[in-house]
Amino acid sequence: MSDTEPSLTRLIVPPFALASCVRAYITRSTVEAPLTDPADRFNHFPATPHCSITWFIEGEAEVVEPPGMPKTEIRAVFVGPQTRPMITYNPGAVRILMVMFYPQAMHALSGIDVPAWVNRWDDAGTVLGPEWAAMSDAVLAAPDDVARLAVLEAFLTPRWQAARPGGAGATAGDWVRHLAWQVADTALGRGVRSIERHIKARAGQPMRKLLRLQRAEQSFFDARDEFLAGRVVWSDVAARGGYSDQAHFCREAREITGHSPHELARIMKSEDESYWIYRIWT
Repeated sequence: MSDTEPSLTRLIVPPFALASCVRAYITRSTVEAPLTDPADRFNHFPATPHCSITWFIEGEAEVVEPPGMPKTEIRAVFVGPQTRPMITYNPGAVRILMVMFYPQAMHALSGIDVPAWVNRWDDAGTVLGPEWAAMSDAVLAAPDDVARLAVLEAFLTPRWQAARPGGAGATAGDWVRHLAWQVADTALGRGVRSIERHIKARAGQPMRKLLRLQRAEQSFFDARDEFLAGRVVWSDVAARGGYSDQAHFCREAREITGHSPHELARIMKSEDESYWIYRIWT
């Protein structure tokens, strides 16, 4: 891809060597086709257990929700796991590259204290150190998305090969349980509470919270075709997801996205531009 292509949002699967480290790359540009309606320049993000870095190749973002956050002009933003939905706003056109890391991978790569970064963000170079700052500068200087990803992967691949824990790699569908097996394997003879502390130290959140986030995401994945076709039965979705009832499913969906499943399905069918992350993710 190149910067001369039409404005697009893409979710890109990482190469096999980074599959247990990087959940996904996301590229987005509104430079070629600027969004003229201010309402379209909002960005709605759900709660997430993942860490991320977003490079603003062009443009900037302001945090709207949660309120009270100072405006920054950081071009490489590190974001820790988020336990609540977030809304940002782009005053003008933007071109970004985002990489989403499994939290335990970010811990292994950088030694960062993931729990200390829950619901926080800051300059990636400041948080992660000078080597990461130099890589970020190279990403920002690269001429297009292909070159940016090449810089990123050249930096991450050898570091992940050296830092990754033993055992089979995590995948998008089972990474939470893989983390639990990994911790249990390295903590033989320790009690359940000790294992829970080790999981939280690597991922920033307790196991039960990680499982809740994963279950909600998988429930939406499984129901995607049904709600886009207008024939979803939310009580059936709740039952398949292992929720006690539909109300339980709705409460957790609202905690993660800010909306009930019905509201979210309606928004996605309306193709509201500000919910672009939901559409490419599902």
